[in-house]
Amino acid sequence: MPDGLNTLGRWTRDRARATPERIAIDDRGVVVTYRELDARSERLAEAFRAAGYSIGDRIATITGNSADHVVLFFACAKAGLVLVPLSWRLAPRELAEQLDIADPALLLVESEFESLARATLSRLPQRIPNAPLGAHGVEAEVPAPATGARRAASSARRDVGDDDALLIIFTSGTTATPKGAVLTHRNCFFTNLSLSRIAEIGAADTVLAVLPQYHVGGWNIQPLLAWWTGATVVLERTFDPGRVLHLIQERHITTMMGVPANYLFLAQHPDFAGTDLSSLAHAIVGGAPMPPALLRTWHARDVALTQGYGLTEASPNVLCLPDEDARVRAGSAGKPYPHVDVAVADPVTGEHLAGAAEGELLVQGPSVFAGYFRDPASTDAALVDGWLRTGDLVRRDVDGFFTIVDRIKDIYISGGEGVAPAEVEAVLMGHPAVADIAVVGVPDERWGEVGAAWVVVHRGRVTDAAELVEFASASLARYKVPREVHFVEELPRSTAGKVLRRVLAERVVAAAARPADGSVVASA
Repeated sequence: MPDGLNTLGRWTRDRARATPERIAIDDRGVVVTYRELDARSERLAEAFRAAGYSIGDRIATITGNSADHVVLFFACAKAGLVLVPLSWRLAPRELAEQLDIADPALLLVESEFESLARATLSRLPQRIPNAPLGAHGVEAEVPAPATGARRAASSARRDVGDDDALLIIFTSGTTATPKGAVLTHRNCFFTNLSLSRIAEIGAADTVLAVLPQYHVGGWNIQPLLAWWTGATVVLERTFDPGRVLHLIQERHITTMMGVPANYLFLAQHPDFAGTDLSSLAHAIVGGAPMPPALLRTWHARDVALTQGYGLTEASPNVLCLPDEDARVRAGSAGKPYPHVDVAVADPVTGEHLAGAAEGELLVQGPSVFAGYFRDPASTDAALVDGWLRTGDLVRRDVDGFFTIVDRIKDIYISGGEGVAPAEVEAVLMGHPAVADIAVVGVPDERWGEVGAAWVVVHRGRVTDAAELVEFASASLARYKVPREVHFVEELPRSTAGKVLRRVLAERVVAAAARPADGSVVASA
């Protein structure tokens, strides 16, 4: 196949030719047509080239979701530049660490985050040129690229290739050291192609995009596919449950994507029961296992809430449960997307297991990332014999359907038996008083480790540790029932909405020393 056929820079060009006046983006009431999106991104791409930027140069951003950011994305795609969207939720120290790794030629900043950018840049030894994002910023005048950055070796102009980098997304894991996952044009092309074969989006769709654009899902789970097929994307700055419910009803949203926490907060909102959800034909959930009780809540509103699974390093789509299977296989992550191959491996030996099996999920295919930016050691650890090691423990049944058990590193051993926190959480989420929960393994002199549950209680509901232990004991083996129950106002989450189990584990000692805070040590 000739190089360059899978590059994303042509997507807006094709749409502008086919449907120029159709609305591509509705950014809080300000609309951008496909003609305007292509014209602005084309002008910016040419301005980057004229200013001396070369294929492979990185353009970092600190911005909320915006049409200006979408224009920049497609300009980078056209010019062969690499967009590095950074999280505005991070502290200056964390942002400086990521900028030091990415070594960008330019930093673009939305006006709202100027003070954050200044504090971040003051921590760096090297100077990074910076400018405002948008029509009155970089689109009006492109600064010269950084001279000190380790930039592309040659400034000779060439066509953008399928294997050129398009995005560097910093992983949202809980490890101390950030890693920038490099996603190529080919990666993004194929993950959107495979998504289109399962979660179809057409020109008549209206997509609600609430995931942050510093997250891989903010691009590759629905928005990019929508712009490929000519749909309209209603772009939200952040996730606000009440506003999302309002938009679904008012704008007749047909599809959206979120993490389990998004759907939990929507279901808990007082407007949920009265909101007309009839237009919402297809909603996707990913990022973590979906509690079956929460799936049933949405299915009861006749919303096809499709469980999926992915990770940044796979661009991210790996597994998906089609709509026709969603209701009868609640809790399953489904089967692999088209163009994605998976395997189940013994976590200790690495041996590939056949048939019904439980082990580490491995992924292979054209959507698997190119590696971590300037981090060969981490890349070699993640890509083994052509397979991406996900670090996730899965269960494959005789029909080939997969269930995500938990992160292998989150599994704890109690009395010689492995316990998956996600299984315990799914059971306790079925208690009517439990609004949110996380379970972690904590040291125990007798059993090695036991479970500690951190529980958020529904407003207006009452429960205690003894009741929750009794509830869990009805469905779980004795060694799986949490020995500690701590009641909290909210759970700590990453910027991607995932519970930070590591933070909770660090709180155990402090919580045990403060019995008056409502925490209880229970006996199971």
